[in-house]
Amino acid sequence: MIGRREFLICDVFCREKFQGNQLAVFPDGAGLTDEEMQVLAREMHFSETTFVLADRPGPRGFPVRIFTPAREVPFAGHPTLGTAFVIRQEFLAGAADKVVLDLKVGSIPVDVVEQGSRFVMTQAAPEFGGVVEPARAAATLGLKEEDVDTRFPVQEVSTGLWFLIVPVKKLAAVQGIRVNLAEYHGLARALQAKAVLAFCPETVGPDCDFHVRVFCDYYDVPEDPATGSANGCFCAWLVKHRYSGRPEVSARCEQGIELQRPSLLYLEGSEREGRIEVRVGGRAVLVGRGTIE
Repeated sequence: MIGRREFLICDVFCREKFQGNQLAVFPDGAGLTDEEMQVLAREMHFSETTFVLADRPGPRGFPVRIFTPAREVPFAGHPTLGTAFVIRQEFLAGAADKVVLDLKVGSIPVDVVEQGSRFVMTQAAPEFGGVVEPARAAATLGLKEEDVDTRFPVQEVSTGLWFLIVPVKKLAAVQGIRVNLAEYHGLARALQAKAVLAFCPETVGPDCDFHVRVFCDYYDVPEDPATGSANGCFCAWLVKHRYSGRPEVSARCEQGIELQRPSLLYLEGSEREGRIEVRVGGRAVLVGRGTIE
């Protein structure tokens, strides 16, 4: 039974408050059924809502579940960082330098750096899936085929949740994306990836390396303002395909500008002895708290 439940609202991957991606966290999610969690996530109607199932860690960390308005997901980036921020503040007296979350995808460690101003998660080892023809990716995003950078593959990648990574040549093309929903849902039926990340190396902000947009209609999120899971897949893709010519990546990504929710994500990736490791970080701030009656 839902009863009376406290929730906190955070902005994650923000430069300052009221930017980045919004997250609702229910710190006392114990006892809620799957259906009740889904109802609450639909009521909050952010990209994701999380439920902390215990105020102490188990063997694999603090148990947490993540829901979009449409369905549960095994992993997502900004909910991982934002929930770690809430756990540190509410249960660990703001003093821990690491918070481990026990998610459906497994244990995800989140390091707290820069005097608590940035949270950095180490994502699961990446998997690389199928390749999609540039023409089909372009049709899905409402682009011309020549807008896609065919030096690199359009490919599915997962670090816990599958995304299709689409390299685009120019900023104007990325900013002009208009998703063709019929093509999108056809692609989603054919692929493991149900969401698309498009990027280019031109940026709006001079302090960033990539401009990113993420489209997730399958999850009832037409466009996401900051997506740590997708950017982790993107980071792994950059490493695997040597986008910069090296097996290491250290980059800053801007996202959410088109939604008036500008976001900043820090990516770190490397490949050693055939294993790619991906870390994604950003800022989290508390915006408010309240209760569901």
